[in-house]
Amino acid sequence: MKTLTPMAAAIAVVCALPFAHAADTASAPAAATASAPATEPVYLGTVTITASADASKDGLQPAYAGGQVAKGGRAGILGTKNNMDTPFSITSYTNDLIQDQQAHGVGDVLQNDSGVRVARGFGNFQESYFIRGFVLSSDDVAYNGLYSLLPRQYIATELFERVEVLQGATGFLMGAAPNGGGIGGSINLLPKRAPNEDLNRVTVGVDSGGSGNVAADVARRFGPDKSWGLRLNAGYRDGGTGVDDEKSQTSVGSVGLDWRGERARVSADLGAQDNRLQATRPEVTLGAGLTRVPDAPDASKNFAQPWTYSNERDLFGTLRAEYDVTDDVTAWAAYGLRRSNEANSLANLTVTSDNGDGNFYRFDNTRKDQVDTGEVGVRGKLQTGSVGHEWVVAGDFFELKKDNAYVMDFFNTFDTNLYHPTSYGQPAISSTAFTGNQLSDPALNGIIRLTSVAVGDTLSLFDKSVLLTLGARYQHFDITNYAYDTGIASAAYTKGRTSPAVGIVYKPVKQVSVYANYIEGLAQGDTAPANVNNPGEMLAPYVSKQKEVGVKYDGGRLGAGLALFSTDKPRGIVDANNNFSDSGEDQHRGAELTWYGLAATGVRVLGGLTWLDATQKDTGSATTEGNRVIGVPRLQGNLGLEWEVQQVEGLALNARVVYTGSSYADDLNTLEVPSWTRLDLGVRYLMEVSNRPVTLRARVDNVFNRDYWASVGGYPGYGYLSAGMPRTFSVSASVDF
Repeated sequence: MKTLTPMAAAIAVVCALPFAHAADTASAPAAATASAPATEPVYLGTVTITASADASKDGLQPAYAGGQVAKGGRAGILGTKNNMDTPFSITSYTNDLIQDQQAHGVGDVLQNDSGVRVARGFGNFQESYFIRGFVLSSDDVAYNGLYSLLPRQYIATELFERVEVLQGATGFLMGAAPNGGGIGGSINLLPKRAPNEDLNRVTVGVDSGGSGNVAADVARRFGPDKSWGLRLNAGYRDGGTGVDDEKSQTSVGSVGLDWRGERARVSADLGAQDNRLQATRPEVTLGAGLTRVPDAPDASKNFAQPWTYSNERDLFGTLRAEYDVTDDVTAWAAYGLRRSNEANSLANLTVTSDNGDGNFYRFDNTRKDQVDTGEVGVRGKLQTGSVGHEWVVAGDFFELKKDNAYVMDFFNTFDTNLYHPTSYGQPAISSTAFTGNQLSDPALNGIIRLTSVAVGDTLSLFDKSVLLTLGARYQHFDITNYAYDTGIASAAYTKGRTSPAVGIVYKPVKQVSVYANYIEGLAQGDTAPANVNNPGEMLAPYVSKQKEVGVKYDGGRLGAGLALFSTDKPRGIVDANNNFSDSGEDQHRGAELTWYGLAATGVRVLGGLTWLDATQKDTGSATTEGNRVIGVPRLQGNLGLEWEVQQVEGLALNARVVYTGSSYADDLNTLEVPSWTRLDLGVRYLMEVSNRPVTLRARVDNVFNRDYWASVGGYPGYGYLSAGMPRTFSVSASVDF
């Protein structure tokens, strides 16, 4: 396709770079295939690569024993912290884990987290994530601390080094998420940087459905003291999936540049992604009058219409600088942008009877996004008597301009069946279709502007055995919606709110941290629907209140954590007088148990259990009061094991079990979606070919080919279903030159 020619050319250039340097590196030690912890044996005489260079004084937190997660991560404006030193829960998944599991996107990585479940956004194929039972859309994923810079619907793994999950409300730490998420936690992706050793890696693979993929990862450090770093990544995937007749094509590329001086550090990133989906299986809406949830269809069955598609093209960039004003004071500034174009032609299925009968209508939409965001700040250290201080002052801004257009042929429906679908040619748009703006030229539909300023201080007491964090952030919302076709401002508000936070860590012994926190979340309020007395009214920002206590253990080789939390979030309801207001509430209480590291020599473990009690409160209706929140199960669990077979040098076997309990697809709790369990297996083998490290990987997800509903909802208040993927095979080979 002509539109992919520049990307394909870039991939070819990057893939050729390792060969151009082969002669220079022939006598050098081979580069490592992955960063291995010191406690693990390193085979084949490899050299550890450490991705340490960034515009950050502290750099990345090192990998924990086993190499699958890091020892800590970014705690918002507090900076990068060791997990034992922060009163919040942070899990940072490393690039080693990403590669070994052959993860293609963010959602694949988060399958390892018992506190997170991957779902879909409303009406399209956008990823969204349930964190502690609250929805976070992929719009609200952060990139190196800045919101909404990476592609909006799907983010390929070639674009990031790590996936960090900060569990819990993040109003003070990160600021309000621009699209209404962040109540249950945040996701931050870290950019790739040139390691201290040369890197030349090419990976090729094949997945179920005949999809082929190729990726290249090349990095160099150069200049005096190797102060300059350059990292190039490119990837291309094309072909079918495990679902019949589905096709996807993704091309991606990024350039990361960094410079580190004696007192200053600068980094810059430029990336692009083109993601195209054809006949992708849509979500399933449950029609009125259903008495039960229909059984999940055959996992490989495709009930999509053959003409449907979803295309998204994104360009993004960031620039970040940090300067040490003194040995104890550091100032930083960052700026980022994203420019996106989307086009979709969809036919989502609504099931209207227990036997799977249903219908669809054609819905087309186009969208353009323009995101500009940035932050400035100063952090430092000082001592007042016996009390140490790590203080920070920061401010940020965010602006999103959305251009939209749609055609919804709501009254022109076509009959089909979930289990025995009927395919149609693409129907013409009828005269009764609803339209908004022009598909060929979408117009301004909304502007979101957020600004904030935050201050915080972490006090070290009693020889650093007690760490007390105090902080507050003032957040200002300036949001305007514009009517379709006329472009007239249809709704607008300007609101502000201060979000406090307090947290404490107590270390009775070196290996144990006991912590507690109170922190508030802040999110844009809902907009009143058309059928109430106040249609289009935007409610004031929702203030959620989180209380959490927990304990963390770090035994050097094995780590664990236990958190107990309760979060209250306002809920928009229609009262008895047909007015829409925020007088309702969702209360999420839960417990999280996590473990990671080395259970024994050569045996890695990673997993957790999450119990959730997500309840509707003050709903104004006896039929919903006290019911469970849509899409939130009571129990979620993950268990991952990897065994390095000592008898066969270079061989490792891994397994992962994912369990998700039952949940409800409606507020009345009459439509229960069954629980599901999935087993995934993988194998990795390291060897040398002509003195070059080669890593072979094979993986099978959903080994027993279970048919299941993988998620319920993914947009607050909606209970649509997404079918789980069938048994899926993946094989790949990576070569370091």
